[in-house]
Amino acid sequence: MNRTEERTPLLKMQDITKEFSGVYALSGITLDLYPSEVHCLVGENGAGKSTLMKILSGAYVPSGGSIWMDGQVYKTLNPVLSKELGINIVYQENDLVPSMNVAENIYVGNEKTNSFGFVDFKAMVSETKRQMEELNIEIDPLVKIEDLSVSDQQFVKILKALSVEPRILIMDEPTSMFNVEDAAKVLELVRTIAARGIGIIYISHFLEEIRQIADRVTVIRDGAVINTYENPNRDIRISTMTRDMVGRPVDTFYQKEHHPIGDVMLEIRDLQLEKGSPRISFFVRSGEILGMAGMVGAGRTEIVRAITGADRRWGGEILINGTKVEIHNPEESIRHGFAHITEDRQELGLMLGGSVLENATIVGLGRKIKGFFVNIRKHPVFIQPLVEKLRIKVPDVWTEAVYLSGGNQQKVVLAKWLFAEQEIYIFDEPTRGIDVNAKAEFYKQMSALTKQGKCIIMISSDMPELISMSDRVLVIRDGAVRAELTGERITEQEIIKEALGGGKDEA
Repeated sequence: MNRTEERTPLLKMQDITKEFSGVYALSGITLDLYPSEVHCLVGENGAGKSTLMKILSGAYVPSGGSIWMDGQVYKTLNPVLSKELGINIVYQENDLVPSMNVAENIYVGNEKTNSFGFVDFKAMVSETKRQMEELNIEIDPLVKIEDLSVSDQQFVKILKALSVEPRILIMDEPTSMFNVEDAAKVLELVRTIAARGIGIIYISHFLEEIRQIADRVTVIRDGAVINTYENPNRDIRISTMTRDMVGRPVDTFYQKEHHPIGDVMLEIRDLQLEKGSPRISFFVRSGEILGMAGMVGAGRTEIVRAITGADRRWGGEILINGTKVEIHNPEESIRHGFAHITEDRQELGLMLGGSVLENATIVGLGRKIKGFFVNIRKHPVFIQPLVEKLRIKVPDVWTEAVYLSGGNQQKVVLAKWLFAEQEIYIFDEPTRGIDVNAKAEFYKQMSALTKQGKCIIMISSDMPELISMSDRVLVIRDGAVRAELTGERITEQEIIKEALGGGKDEA
């Protein structure tokens, strides 16, 4: 974008501050946005990105500063005014209604009506199809959200935001659940949207993606702007952005420790998800991290959900330390030593209305404190060491999980299972949507678990994560184990080849 052709910004946020109980989450942030610009916002979880966007959407009232739009200065916005000004957000977490279809979700609260004032469902479906054709999205408008993949749900959220014809679109981690192919499709979609004259504020932890898509990049750390870069693809290194984000060089981040691997701890024999589906067999050894790779929809999450009893399975055996166990529901899996860090932390991993203390102790407290009644208010001491070890940014352990940043919410989920002291850990996309510093903390804890003799299954779409953290990698395709990669075969090229069906058996 050439701003010499358009000097008037769509938006200017000037000296924005936000105070929570005497602590400043934002300390005088100034940010502007031009028509057709993709202005990327990066920073660690807890740096202030979400707080700034909540002020722009009207969810938070700023403690100071001003917001300029259309020649009008506002001290604060509310959700209705923000929408009227043309500001819309595509949230990282899911805000769709699972039981409603695609078209209904896109127009809920903004339904099209006919001349008699009745809802015109045919018009909504027709307009949904038209938008999809323009944006090269292939989804059935009549399918229910609960029947869509996570990536297709993200496309629906984008279509929903566009249905109200916004002037400013905020996209919060839009590619965090995508494989490489679909992520590229999202980036192309962003360019198409910006070409319509819409200004885009784009938040992401994928810095290579940022360099590809951004007209400008603003780095926020500890509630303040550290730097704003023009033409990042040409003028800035990823290591420079990383250093700005965390305040130190990238080479100080955690490196995986190598230690001896023991005997088989978990063995899966002939697991079938449904009648006639492929038989799945594999094992994980004490002290080992077994990576699971594959494209979105390949069946990785379905496999581990069947193992832990979250979903039914048709057949197969589960053996722990050579002994067959029966697991039909998550409660039984917990009793047998499983910890399942789910991909969807808000829906499946947390009680958003519960405190950090309640969330972190919900599984393990009953084992540590005997008696029929447990007064949880007496037990912050149990969780405080984990809060400090995981560097969870929170005023106190009584803070509700809903008020934490995405990365800190993910750390609370991890704290819950570390407190429970399980033996077999399943991490499903453990670092999705969290910053480089939080990732390093997760890797450190995963390595510590294996050093204690625990075993880990790690599902990940992050290639560097898979390659650097896994002792072995299983590639899943069409609900089956298609390859096992070890040693020098654990490369991005090999993983992608096997995930797409390019192995020797299909050459």
